[in-house]
Amino acid sequence: MKKTLIATLAAGLVAVLAACGGGDAAADKTLRVGTLSDAPPNIYVENGTFTGFDNELLKAAAVKQNLKLEFASTDFSSLLGQVANNQFDIGSSAIAQTEERKKNVDFSNPYNFEVMSIQTKDGSPITDEKALSGKRVAVIQATVGDKWLTSTVPDAQAVRFPGYAPALAALKSGAVDAYVLDQAIAETNVKDSTDTKLKVVKSFTTDVPHGFAVKKGNTELLTKINEGLKQVIADGTWVKLHERFLPTAPVPDQFKA
Repeated sequence: MKKTLIATLAAGLVAVLAACGGGDAAADKTLRVGTLSDAPPNIYVENGTFTGFDNELLKAAAVKQNLKLEFASTDFSSLLGQVANNQFDIGSSAIAQTEERKKNVDFSNPYNFEVMSIQTKDGSPITDEKALSGKRVAVIQATVGDKWLTSTVPDAQAVRFPGYAPALAALKSGAVDAYVLDQAIAETNVKDSTDTKLKVVKSFTTDVPHGFAVKKGNTELLTKINEGLKQVIADGTWVKLHERFLPTAPVPDQFKA
């Protein structure tokens, strides 16, 4: 009788603890977020903290859904593979949702759209994509810019880099003639560059949406991220962050509160 009572009490305690925990794996664990450290204003490190439009938006959505996040730096060329193999739970890096990438990871609802730019040093004769023919052009490996260059200007020499900082250094040093990258990052390069004058010679908007990446089939986490995004769009947080980090970019109607 005593043993039965103890067993009953123990079972009851387990049930109570389970109820307190909620049984929600995504909420109970600290989620590892793979991101970049060198691509302002979207994703970068400032005073030891990962920030930027994408990361701050993800943080705000996570708060709405009681998710705990831990950020770590990686190269963009490795990021989606690291999400697919569980090294990271979430990928945050202004990731364009291409059909090819959707084969390997799942994406959240769109939270922005890809705007690309051609960047050069001040004084360069390059004015548009036609002038890239035969030139050495920096791109970030496996990005929309990489695909755009090879499909639009096939006779340009694509010089692929794993991250934004080495690509920018190559442009400044003259190792490449131009650089194709996200418009917001290109504009930040112009503003922040004190040693070399840079310019954006042409920008073009695409219909490719940005999304946060998760492992394929992780519907529980994806649902929470999507719900969090809906909430931060509805309460005006999306617009406030956009004004803070991307003030010159247009705001699509679907993101207005």
